Amino acid sequence: MMHLPDWLRQFTPAATVISNRERLRSAVGAFAGIALTSAISYWFIQDAHAIPYLIAPMGASAVLLFAVPSSPLAQPWSVLGGNTVAAIIGVTCALWITHPMLSAAIAVGLSILIMLYLRCLHPPSGAVALTAVLGGDAVHALGYGFVMAPVALNSLIIILVAIFSHYSTKHGYPHLANATKLDARDMKIPAELRFGFNSDDLNAVLKENNELLDISRDDLEKIFQQTEMHAYRRRFGEIRCRDIMKKEVVTVEFGTELEEAWTLMRKHNIKALPVVNKSNHVIGIITQVDFMKNANLEVYDNFEGKLKQFIRRTSGYHSDKPEVVGQIMSSPVVTAHMHMHIIELIPLMTQQRILQHIPVLDDVQKLVGIVTQSDLVSALYHGRVANLKTLGLSS
Repeated sequence: MMHLPDWLRQFTPAATVISNRERLRSAVGAFAGIALTSAISYWFIQDAHAIPYLIAPMGASAVLLFAVPSSPLAQPWSVLGGNTVAAIIGVTCALWITHPMLSAAIAVGLSILIMLYLRCLHPPSGAVALTAVLGGDAVHALGYGFVMAPVALNSLIIILVAIFSHYSTKHGYPHLANATKLDARDMKIPAELRFGFNSDDLNAVLKENNELLDISRDDLEKIFQQTEMHAYRRRFGEIRCRDIMKKEVVTVEFGTELEEAWTLMRKHNIKALPVVNKSNHVIGIITQVDFMKNANLEVYDNFEGKLKQFIRRTSGYHSDKPEVVGQIMSSPVVTAHMHMHIIELIPLMTQQRILQHIPVLDDVQKLVGIVTQSDLVSALYHGRVANLKTLGLSS
């Protein structure tokens, strides 16, 4: 049986995990939204003394638009569509149902139903429907004119203010479905390397719960992915690319002859050569796979003969055969930063099955090292063992 103090603790509000700057930004945005919506609507509506130029539900809309802009309930179509639909239904109920209590109840319930079907659910729209029914003689006198002004007008203005406010403070708004772009650190880890969920798991759970969440499915998945990546960093310690990369890198230039490049690979027993310019910026990479593809070595008959013929420089001035590295190198190149955590290399190395070498760059994008798959696997193993020893879970 739950004791009274434990029961009361359930009502304690959860901590809001945002900065003070974000709190202030939300408040200032809401202030600007309501102020500009009021001023523009007052100027636009000719008889603003007789007609309400700002409706109360705009205050609730401002909370969503400026404090929780990533919510599906705060997107432009939800605000404009939801408020407009609710206003139409509210006015219709007020005109056709004489009993105010019944009219109000039907207006709100029907508004929610239609908004769900039209995918424009917006909580303040319930108050819009009530305002249309219970707003008094001034609202009733407007009839369906109430839908356009002030409802649609207020909604459109506050949406435009929100878009400008979020854009000027470098916040993404509106949040479009399937439009969230993840950087290298947020890329999906392939299924065979994951220890947690995948997209199908998330879809299945959302379907099983069968409940509308106040967060988009894409944002929810992104948060889970970032959380999982954070957990990986915690498990494997703070090992960076600079800690595991090979610093002595053999490189070639665009005009390096193919025979010379192949000789360098054989001499140093390596499978890839970064291609750099005079400033040591990476412009490409040439691998054994590039040689095999271009020399048609995927068919293994007469392997050595084909290779020698391919890399040997052609005499004369004209040749259809590639002669230098720049003609067969892979470009653009997937690179890593020297301060990148090694866990972030996993999605980079697995986005292409043949990608086994990643050049490492410094703060000015110059080549400082290279990481291979074997370097990564060794680092993950030793990092995991060291972390377990620190936790006292391994001898």
